[in-house]
Amino acid sequence: MALIDSLISSGGLSLSSLITYALISVVVTMVVSWIIKRQKIISTIEKIPGPKAIPILGNTLDLLVEPREPRVVFTIFVNDWCDYGVERGIMRIWLGPKPYIMIFKANPAEASVLLLKHFKGALIYDYISCFVFTCLLVAGSKWHSRRKTLTPAFHFKILEDFVEVFTQQADKLVSKLAPHADGKVINIFPFVTCATLDIICETAMGVSPNAQDDGDSDYVKSVYKINSILQKRQFRPWLHPDILFRLSEYGVEHEKCLKVLHGFTNMAIDQRKKLFKEKKLAEKTVEDDDIGKKKKLAFLDLLLDISDKGANLSDSDIREEVDTFMFEGHDTTSAAINWSLYLIGTHPDIQEKIQEELDVVFGGSNRPATMDDLRELKYLECCIKEALRLFPSVPLFGRHLKEDAVIEGYHIPAETTALIIPYRLHRDPEQFPEPEKFDPERFTPENSAKRHNYAYVPFSAGPRNCIGQKFAMMEEKIVISSILRNFEVTSTVKREDLIILGEIILRPEDGIFVSLKPRVIVDR
Repeated sequence: MALIDSLISSGGLSLSSLITYALISVVVTMVVSWIIKRQKIISTIEKIPGPKAIPILGNTLDLLVEPREPRVVFTIFVNDWCDYGVERGIMRIWLGPKPYIMIFKANPAEASVLLLKHFKGALIYDYISCFVFTCLLVAGSKWHSRRKTLTPAFHFKILEDFVEVFTQQADKLVSKLAPHADGKVINIFPFVTCATLDIICETAMGVSPNAQDDGDSDYVKSVYKINSILQKRQFRPWLHPDILFRLSEYGVEHEKCLKVLHGFTNMAIDQRKKLFKEKKLAEKTVEDDDIGKKKKLAFLDLLLDISDKGANLSDSDIREEVDTFMFEGHDTTSAAINWSLYLIGTHPDIQEKIQEELDVVFGGSNRPATMDDLRELKYLECCIKEALRLFPSVPLFGRHLKEDAVIEGYHIPAETTALIIPYRLHRDPEQFPEPEKFDPERFTPENSAKRHNYAYVPFSAGPRNCIGQKFAMMEEKIVISSILRNFEVTSTVKREDLIILGEIILRPEDGIFVSLKPRVIVDR
């Protein structure tokens, strides 16, 4: 300190120069430290097999395949890129300067560490944060608290109250399909998608957008459009920064969609809160030990009740949870139903076995399904699970590593995003012999017991698995059983001719084309 004072007093070094030199030294030190750290990450990641990447852009140029994307993008992900790591089921890519590790083989110990320990969501969840939030995005104590708060809303007695909505909308779907049951080819995909949208809206908010009757409403169009926008943003690194995205044409359209979606949700919340405060719904709400007596309450009503009992959920929290329920429960379920119908329609022997089960459970009646009926549809459940194995609704999901990890012998630095690829994971021949074969018997209790828990993850796995998976299975059983009780379904497109789009949801490019014929219900 005395030396510095001496230099300043002697005129050899001004105070401003000293400050400048100090700042430059700090900046240079920070830059050098960042470069050393960055090079260490690069050298570590590059030990993992993967396609050759170019500086700054990484492998991004491989994804710029318009107008053929996203089908080409999906092929690149699950075939071209994954083939680099086929030996150990792990490979790496660079999207811009960010490394991603793709995992598609089921190692029980390492999968459990990844899915149980590393909770933070991956990059794509940041993009949907403006539409949904909590279930997908929060971490740590807040996530645990919110999950604990929401779990009672998926109690099986609560889910039983949703069966009436499922059956009503499934019956409407059947009535919409009936005029087309003449053996001619139709695209069943939009019919099912509109039905599942009505179901999720009515069960989530107590109000339906009537998508089955009015598929051109602003709300319905906004739901589909925002998914497309999110997909485009995911694979365009220059749209990752929020400020650039908002200035783009996609960002402008995104804001328009959000205004419609949030407006619909806010309207529903205001209506239900008003009814709740007027005791028209509150009088139906009982204590937990009488939970089985609740009738016709939407998910939103349950949130209002939870908040009223001291859970401290703000209006913003409630809207986030309703939107999350909507986002996670619509397209995923629609895709699962469509893929199930497609596969059942390509296997007449399996369809006949399902219908035999339906005839035993329902006899010659056309009565609506009950919870007891759903429990008896064991073979149909196996078929749905096998369809989700071959065509998982969510083709990939991510975990952002909070700390260093070792996967298949490779060191993975903290802050790296690991992408689990169920589409490839579910085709591991060690876990699923003849992996391309549609074989519902894989999911009988005795066969399922032979596999470890992380070989099959259509609903993710670990603590952050899908809280609504029982809800989804119930809905899928009711919709599919309603169709198969009334129609013979024949798929008209061969598996090898399918063009699959790996968007946020796995879906066929052109739809699911089937022919329908009326079915005579047999009393067995």
